[in-house]
Amino acid sequence: MENFVVSARKYRPATFESVVGQKHITATLRNAIERGQLAHAYLFCGPRGVGKTTCARIFAKAINCLNPNGSEACNQCESCRSFNENRSLNIHELDAASNNSVDDIRALIEQVRIIPQVGRYSLFIIDEVHMLSQAAFNAFLKTLEEPPQHAIFILATTEKHKIIPTILSRCQIYDFNRIRVEDGVEYLRYIAAKEGVAADDESLNLIAQKADGGMRDALSMFDKAVSFCGRELNYREVARTLNVLDYDTYFAVTEQLLGGNYIEALLSFDRVLQRGFAGQTFLSGLNRHLRDLLVAKNPATVKLIEMTGTLMERYAKQAAACDVSFLFGAIDVLTDLDGKIRQSSNQRLLVELGLMKIAGLGQKKNSDTPIAVAAEYPLPELSPAAPAPQPAQPLSRPAPQPAQPAPQPEPRPVVQAEPPKPQPASPAEPQSAPRTETPRPRQARTPLVSLSELMGGGRPAEEPSAHEAQLQEQVDEQCEQKLHQARAALLEAIREMRPRFAAVFSEMRFSENRVAITVPTSELREEILRSRTELLGRLMEVADVKCPLELEITLNEQMRPSLPIRLEDRLGYLSERSADLQALRVALSLEAES
Repeated sequence: MENFVVSARKYRPATFESVVGQKHITATLRNAIERGQLAHAYLFCGPRGVGKTTCARIFAKAINCLNPNGSEACNQCESCRSFNENRSLNIHELDAASNNSVDDIRALIEQVRIIPQVGRYSLFIIDEVHMLSQAAFNAFLKTLEEPPQHAIFILATTEKHKIIPTILSRCQIYDFNRIRVEDGVEYLRYIAAKEGVAADDESLNLIAQKADGGMRDALSMFDKAVSFCGRELNYREVARTLNVLDYDTYFAVTEQLLGGNYIEALLSFDRVLQRGFAGQTFLSGLNRHLRDLLVAKNPATVKLIEMTGTLMERYAKQAAACDVSFLFGAIDVLTDLDGKIRQSSNQRLLVELGLMKIAGLGQKKNSDTPIAVAAEYPLPELSPAAPAPQPAQPLSRPAPQPAQPAPQPEPRPVVQAEPPKPQPASPAEPQSAPRTETPRPRQARTPLVSLSELMGGGRPAEEPSAHEAQLQEQVDEQCEQKLHQARAALLEAIREMRPRFAAVFSEMRFSENRVAITVPTSELREEILRSRTELLGRLMEVADVKCPLELEITLNEQMRPSLPIRLEDRLGYLSERSADLQALRVALSLEAES
């Protein structure tokens, strides 16, 4: 049985031409080799698995080749053969993750002095260079700036921001890109053909997307899928072995939400949870799916979708059936939930509420009236707030039936003559009259509320009650005088309700129905504003004011309470605030100790 070699090593690029998705890097390096413009230090940075170390090795082999074919190595000379057989003495690789001390860098500096035996250059490839310590970086600076003519350094890192600026200024920096899904699919298809594996476009797209721009990760997933599926990759089996949700799930859920069928959407989400996926995974995947649908609606932006083959056709077909407003609303809901789901104690409920809101958007798109699902599962009635009882309309006779058919003048004197009769009656009669009238407005306002109106959170603005309107129209001409007279009582009431506010309200000023105060901090101002309604209601009650009060708050950060610091000042401050303490101090002849 032959030894198995993983695809990431077996199909590792050996030439610049075979490097995937980094044409801007390989073209620059090839031109530098052909023109002989070689720098003494290079920095390759980018995500994991995009070819940084691979390009460094290809570059090292090419510049030491004795018989190069333009910018490519010949693979026939002694230098190339020694490199391919891993016995080259001109190429040195150092893992900075485990050799990051000053002593390791000093050993490297000593090794730089040795002249290469075969070839013209000694190449030093330092991987994960950002892991070097601060002292190691400082020890490496001089050698990196002025190395011997035969020494070339190639530094590789995934985190360029962790490298100190003095190192960056001494290197030519090459930024590697994430490998596009299209390039990854094309390379996976090439490897599948080499290995004799039959794979559909959906499977290769799924692997390339899961790899998130890393070719090494994609090849590792490909090997895993081949181990599970055999010589024929099936899309559903690949999705199961990679533990990712397949595209069919998102297409089906989108169809259900687009039709306003929230019940089927909740059942689909339940099946996703039963398969072991987290709610956050489903939420982010659905959000990405809706984003791709939105992008697919415009031919100018369809290139932003990293899809190929039949998947692209499915996205274009479903995007044509989706309304732009529906997609924008759904993406807004899912994005808002994505920020809350990490702190939620019930993630499932949060996702379900989001699905029902999006289904409400689908209902609104299809029809302005409630659909059959709402009639099959009726929602609870939304009872309006009962209006405040008015003393002038407690009777059941002001709206008699004879007044509706014809506005005859005869019933009017009868209605005006009848109200005096219930006045001498017992107190129970005026209480029973409102009870017989209260069910009538509820029965007249019981329309079936659609799901979109219920889940959208919108509620019609309630009209102010008659009592509130009457209160707003009242004007108390003696308001300012009453407030001045009740100042002490007002402060006492504030101390009972909010002791923290007593200091600022002790200096409150009155102007007509306006109470003005000054606060030292914005935090205290916000706290007072949150309690404004309760405070003003209490002040109106204590001062016996018949008109609504207004609160005016001025922020003055320069106003800080000056408290005594010295011991004598503290004692004097307390004595001024308490007469009993002053009397005790005089009776016992107490003085402050220094």
